Amino acid sequence: MKLKNQTIFISGASRGIGRACAIALAKEGARIGVHYHKNIDAARETLSVLAGDGHKVFQADLRQEAEVETMIKQVFSEWETIDVLVNSAGIYTEHPIEKVEAREWMTQWKNILSVNVLGMAHLCYHFGRKMMKQHSGRIINIGSRGAFRGEAESPAYGASKAAVHALSQSLAKKLGQYGISVTAVAPGFVETDMGADVLETERGDALRAESPFGRVAQPDEVAHLVAFLADTQSGFLSGGIVDINGASYLRM
Repeated sequence: MKLKNQTIFISGASRGIGRACAIALAKEGARIGVHYHKNIDAARETLSVLAGDGHKVFQADLRQEAEVETMIKQVFSEWETIDVLVNSAGIYTEHPIEKVEAREWMTQWKNILSVNVLGMAHLCYHFGRKMMKQHSGRIINIGSRGAFRGEAESPAYGASKAAVHALSQSLAKKLGQYGISVTAVAPGFVETDMGADVLETERGDALRAESPFGRVAQPDEVAHLVAFLADTQSGFLSGGIVDINGASYLRM
């Protein structure tokens, strides 16, 4: 893969899929910007296991526009060129319509969309504009199979990931003229710390049974796909939404 000496910013890189992406891309020789929200210890731990050097940690609550703007200034003052943006930060909370009051319903919608959609869009704007000036770059957004099959217990999450896919394709149409590739990755359930509790219940058994492999995805598997999309030779996949769910959900 052609990632050596590339500069890659990864949102939500202190844990889960983002952390796995940071590790995988660093192994390929990339310089990593590790973004985190609150857990500085987790971010530093991620930083400590990355191969190579030149990696940096950046903090921002993606729901707060001022914090994002401040972080962007720090990133761009640190690095003149950004080759790849990986938007991995995201949240999931359940709010089944039959169990929550209207206020809680709307609170969950606002919170999930503010991170999964608006926060991502904010990063796409700044890094996209940077890449337009460079006339090169790749943006990879982490979506979900939930955008296609629906999320009964967290409809805001399903809707947010549908927006991620649409955002990715809209940007792919716009930014291709600047030599920028934009893709989305649509995982099924991934065995991260965020989903660990669910996997230990009967629901976990049902989730594993959805795939003919009898298991859910590992973060490293998603990271491997992200590394492929980050490669300069994968640019013509722009506009693609790549499923990685172990045949647990198939779309036509």
